[in-house]
Amino acid sequence: MKSIYKLLGMLLIMTACDSDLDQFPPNIASSNSLTNYDGVLNAAYYYQLGSVTPMAVMGEFRADNAFMFEPPYTEFDEYDNGLTAMEDQFFGPFYTALYKSILSANNVIENSSDATDIGEAKFLRALSYFKLVQVFGDVTVNLAADPSLSDTSALVRQPAAEVYTNVIIPDLQDAIAALDAEIVNGRASKYAAQGLLGKAYMTMGDYGSAEPHLAAVYNGAASAGISLKENFNEIFGAEYEVENSEIIFATQVSSSITDEYLFGSDFWNWFVGDDSKSDFPVDQDLVAAFDESDANGGGTDLRRAVTLSEDGLTAIKFPKDGGLGAEHDWIELRFAEIILLYAETLNENGASPEEVLDLLDPIRERAGLDPLDHNVLNTKALVAQAILDERRLELAFEGQRWFDLVRTGTVDAEMDENINSDYYVFPIPVSEILATDGVITQNPGY
Repeated sequence: MKSIYKLLGMLLIMTACDSDLDQFPPNIASSNSLTNYDGVLNAAYYYQLGSVTPMAVMGEFRADNAFMFEPPYTEFDEYDNGLTAMEDQFFGPFYTALYKSILSANNVIENSSDATDIGEAKFLRALSYFKLVQVFGDVTVNLAADPSLSDTSALVRQPAAEVYTNVIIPDLQDAIAALDAEIVNGRASKYAAQGLLGKAYMTMGDYGSAEPHLAAVYNGAASAGISLKENFNEIFGAEYEVENSEIIFATQVSSSITDEYLFGSDFWNWFVGDDSKSDFPVDQDLVAAFDESDANGGGTDLRRAVTLSEDGLTAIKFPKDGGLGAEHDWIELRFAEIILLYAETLNENGASPEEVLDLLDPIRERAGLDPLDHNVLNTKALVAQAILDERRLELAFEGQRWFDLVRTGTVDAEMDENINSDYYVFPIPVSEILATDGVITQNPGY
């Protein structure tokens, strides 16, 4: 059994409640009267499960990597208010799971005397809020283990910029100070926190603050046992998850554990076409991107055969061979992404094309491709586009694409249409708005 689920008996306490009105935010279970903080910390890890499938779908199907066949799921490709129909399957469970993780983390932070446990809890709280602001923008902030239920003003959504400044950044700074660099499967570490902090700064557009954190992970990786796997196909699949040198942090998934959907997380089913809502989910624009990589890369891009089926209609990055499909962990951060983020940051901070593009050489070599020509890619804009293109092929079906387009301001250019920025974020669950009599408000456009 995977390590973070050993004390899941504590969840019976976490999820006990008398009514929806006894929860904060609405529909979130109370966490008072808990004393076993190892169990509560494991609960904070566990609740990340509920975010996995929604992040996978939002990150890929909202963008140009995948698409839905069956209405109303086709609303992911329609940039209007229709996504509110997806609450029960995606946004509601996502919202609920992350606030449960936050509440569990708050309890550890407020009551535990173990500095390492507190550091892990702060990482998980920061990760939860990072996902929430990526998806919803402004969100309700709760930093208390036993929040007051009488003060409804505490439910008012806080600006995303303030969530970064007041919660995500300080929590990750504290986690970096409290945790060591050793990577333990499924647990937070110093470099997981430092990598996420660099990514958070980049999402804010603060490349100057991002650079030293990404540099620290990049330069310290070898001493911590972090490295690129020699073969791209050895990153993915249940058989490669334990002591994988490339995976810095992953949310553990187990077929024996249910999540907010009342069954084991099945993000891979959406990619391999096992759901009739999208039998052949791969967008041919992604196939064309691999074709271009083959044509201009000096070889055959080896990532294609790992990412896509031979006919280019389904995504096979997380294979289901041997009945292990339900055991795939969800990779939150791996070393190849750190390299790509670091390269992007250096480019934004004025480094030469040669210095930036040289960082990508090991990733491209592993993919069977030649180095990028810095004499051709000789401007900041051209290098930025090359990095974005590399991210697309390297991280396809890891839930990154849509959030990359929003973060880099390239939604319209990459999607080849003018999309109202209201739809860069997703709808707040209507159930939360109704439960608070409108104290929690909806995003514009929805």
